[in-house]
Amino acid sequence: MRIAVYGSGGVGGYFGGRLAQAGEEVTFIARGAHLEAIQKHGLTVKSIKGDFHIQPAQATDDPAKLGEVDVILLGVKAWQVPEAAHALRPLVGKHTFVVPLQNGVEAPEQLAAVLGKAHVLGGMCQISVLLAAPGEIRHVGIEPYVAFGELDGAPSPRAENLRQAFLRAGVNAEVPANILVAMWTKFMFIASISGMGAVTRAPVGVVRSLPETRELLVHALKEVQAVAQARGVNLPEDAVERRLAFIDNLPVGVLASMQRDIADGRPSELESQNGAVVRMGRQFGVPTPVHEFLYACLLPQEKKARGELSY
Repeated sequence: MRIAVYGSGGVGGYFGGRLAQAGEEVTFIARGAHLEAIQKHGLTVKSIKGDFHIQPAQATDDPAKLGEVDVILLGVKAWQVPEAAHALRPLVGKHTFVVPLQNGVEAPEQLAAVLGKAHVLGGMCQISVLLAAPGEIRHVGIEPYVAFGELDGAPSPRAENLRQAFLRAGVNAEVPANILVAMWTKFMFIASISGMGAVTRAPVGVVRSLPETRELLVHALKEVQAVAQARGVNLPEDAVERRLAFIDNLPVGVLASMQRDIADGRPSELESQNGAVVRMGRQFGVPTPVHEFLYACLLPQEKKARGELSY
């Protein structure tokens, strides 16, 4: 199976690295110092599941040089997906499919608009991972998990083939009966904890333990569930309780990637997380006051990071 990892930072680097370690034909598409480090020294992954090193590691910054592949794992930030969709075209052949692994729910539609629905699966992952240095990925928390499937819920031999590749690589992988439910369940968690963490500037252990912030977090989870319902995605009745239990079992020091980006003054996934909840809530007439508060409070920092405000 020829696999291209487009966006080889934390998420793409980790999951692509595991597949390469297991013998799959993986090429990392990266840029700048990260690309140079991979090409010269290989890819290093330091993980709570065990460190490993891929050397040599195949890497390029030009999809056209790689040509058509079987699978594309898309690991860019959610706000980069529309641009990435056009850059993926040289990689897409008749049977190629893309698996988006972003912290949002809008990527499949954005990819399908450019590449066609037949080339796009729904996808999501759970992991706490970051690009620690050029050529070095650091997995710091959460049991790695990846899920993907056809957007219409149809049986999928191609998804099953990829799942088997992940299992051979030692990664917990699933093809759920309804990938949209899986994506929205993840979205409920990540949008809520990212916004709460970014506003409070506190790790998950603090957000979940203080009664005041915990109550706000629960309301944020419930708002996402209501928006999903309005969009026709029927999450389980106990989805909020399950996500809260998941949050309660995270390491106390976990910081969401959006939270880290905002704290470091970098462009973040604010528009694709809290902003998306607000937009879709307004579209379907669902009140989202907590996410509106989180989005409004974080917007000035986001605009500053993007050069749209100066202060």
